[in-house]
Amino acid sequence: MTMQKQTFSSPIGNSVQRKEGPKKVTGRSKYIDDIEFKNCLHGTTIRSTIPRGKIKQINFAQDIPWHEFTVVTAKDIPGQNHVALITTDQPFLADTDINHAEEPILLLAHQDKILLERARQAITIDYETLPPVLSIPEAVEAQTIIWGKDNILKSYHLEKGNIDSIWSKADFIIEDTYETGAQEHVYIETNGMVALANKQDGVTIWGSMQCPYYVQKALIPLFNFTEDKIRIIQTETGGGFGGKEEYPSMLAGHAALLAWKSGKVVKMIYDRAEDMACTTKRHPSRTHHKTAVNKDGRILGLDIQFIIDGGAYATLSSVVLSRGTIHAAGPYNIDHVRIDAKAVATNSVPYGAFRGFGAPQSIFALERHLDQIARKLNLSAEEIRRRNFIRDGQKTATGQLINEGVDMESLLDRALKHTHYKQKQRQFLDDNISNTKIKKGIGLATFMHGSGFTGSGEKYLASKVGIQLDRDAKIKVLSASTEIGQGTNTIFSQIAADALNTSTEIIEIFTPDTKYVPNSGPTVASRTTMVVGKLVQSAALGIRHTLQKEGYLKPTHSEVEFRQACLNYVKNHGELTVMAEYQQPPGIHWNDQTYQGDAYGSYAWAVYVAEIQIDTTTYETKVTNFTALQEVGRVINPILAQGQIEGGVAQGIGYALYEKVNLKDGRMINANMTNYIIPTSADLPHIEVLFEEVPYAHGPQGAKGIGELPMDGPAPAILNAIAMATGLELKSIPMLPEDLMKAFYEN
Repeated sequence: MTMQKQTFSSPIGNSVQRKEGPKKVTGRSKYIDDIEFKNCLHGTTIRSTIPRGKIKQINFAQDIPWHEFTVVTAKDIPGQNHVALITTDQPFLADTDINHAEEPILLLAHQDKILLERARQAITIDYETLPPVLSIPEAVEAQTIIWGKDNILKSYHLEKGNIDSIWSKADFIIEDTYETGAQEHVYIETNGMVALANKQDGVTIWGSMQCPYYVQKALIPLFNFTEDKIRIIQTETGGGFGGKEEYPSMLAGHAALLAWKSGKVVKMIYDRAEDMACTTKRHPSRTHHKTAVNKDGRILGLDIQFIIDGGAYATLSSVVLSRGTIHAAGPYNIDHVRIDAKAVATNSVPYGAFRGFGAPQSIFALERHLDQIARKLNLSAEEIRRRNFIRDGQKTATGQLINEGVDMESLLDRALKHTHYKQKQRQFLDDNISNTKIKKGIGLATFMHGSGFTGSGEKYLASKVGIQLDRDAKIKVLSASTEIGQGTNTIFSQIAADALNTSTEIIEIFTPDTKYVPNSGPTVASRTTMVVGKLVQSAALGIRHTLQKEGYLKPTHSEVEFRQACLNYVKNHGELTVMAEYQQPPGIHWNDQTYQGDAYGSYAWAVYVAEIQIDTTTYETKVTNFTALQEVGRVINPILAQGQIEGGVAQGIGYALYEKVNLKDGRMINANMTNYIIPTSADLPHIEVLFEEVPYAHGPQGAKGIGELPMDGPAPAILNAIAMATGLELKSIPMLPEDLMKAFYEN
């Protein structure tokens, strides 16, 4: 009897168990506040209470034993007092100038947390107040200058064709303005860092973060240290959504400064109120559309003015604005497009990265505007889109030639059929006539989202990944990409196992630690699977080819044979590490000056459908059913992919209907989970997730990005459904009950 060799089918396309799942569900995972350090001090921050002014004096009450405390001000900084990111305008600690409420001014550390809080409350600051700029209109008018010469943090001008030549040829010119509010991340775990710092060893940071190398970059000039003296270690991280992209650099710097002066380990963990009040949020926006349309519903030209509120400092506003600008014209073939985009400064807490990264703002405006156009032309919402969809062989607003098998019409047809869209629309209209209390609506949004960094960003980043066959014959993935709940560890193990022709059980993911893992770029921009995952695949193939070339492994093998091959290789040669570095796919060309060319290597495409009902007594809107259909290339792990979409849709529902950041003098006054309302499981509908798979040639096994896409579509689909149910021309989110009631009474 001949024994058959055990072989493994590819794990790609299978919902294998999460790598970190068992530890998380059994409570064994250690988050930053769970980790104990001996002789640890606790740190806290003294912040500004005004939006703009100058520090006159810091006052210390007499009933506190200040000699027991470590006190740090800007004067104690050993290096440069700025957070190194894209620009260097934001200080770690304010020295004289205050540019937003909650700006950090002074740091305290003590081993007793109760006494530390007493001390925090015992410090008061005298200010010379200055007039603040607190809104987009005020910033644009520039009567008060708070940043640069004109309050403009960044601007882009994008043009295709000749928009000024088209107005006289249009049958209709339709214009309107749309607004979106700020949004808080509300990750489960708040920001937290632990630091150890001294001249001999340098600085070591442990913390909750998305981008270890961002933190390292920020701390190098703060201490005037070389790269090897700044070590950053990511601990288990309870969510990020962009909120732990750039902000952890600030908190890590604060903890490190206290550790530097005290000579002890310092832990800083924000409570929920501080985290909500002082960290970055989604940029508010205002978008003006002027559109030329012929009587058949063909869009001849789009003229868009897209403005986002960047807050007091530049942070990541330039790249958020960039992505919002590129997506502002949507998945449509329009010959004449002009987009003028600006990020403006205000005296609010700086706004920053949030899932979708500018695209949810500009896509909301476009998709709401298209429904307005359809209504004026007496066309259906689906028909106005169908007549303008981009197809293979046509070019986007940036002049990128689309050639990846896109078929938005088929996606639309599938979504309409699956949701019984036309039948429900007719039924809801009939029901709304007979039922005066409950109004029902159904709406849709069609959109796309680019994967990876914009233009030449990935080329400049030159990400690296390693696969290591270590001395214990274990396979380890060496990457700075972080697991923050989205499934990075599991996806990487599936990609590596597929390349090695073995199971995921023998793949380990090395903890992101700048001392040991290469810089594979930040965990942002829907790039982790498509870009970094491709490097994981390449490096793993390098391991496999080496084992085969050296005669240790046959092309077809069992897992037992693979393990034995690893053991034999290590015994004879020692550790083996194969590195892979990003190489830009051929045919990608981008011009940063003209903003023309191939903005992204690939796009994901989607049609989302929302069903809602409105109680006309309370003006509450409830989403009763939601369908999310998307083409995302090859789906690596169906359960994780579905979870990404469901989570994004849930956040999008919150963005549309529940979440409002209330500001007073630039300060968030509802920084708590009582007054900042997010949807709970009881508020969410059944979310049906559907996939189309058109493999992308340059993604691992054909995969593209997925994480940001589901944030883009829910808000416009929901508002379009509300407009259908009410007949109102709604132009802003969040659409809270009081906002809807006001709209009813004004129309």
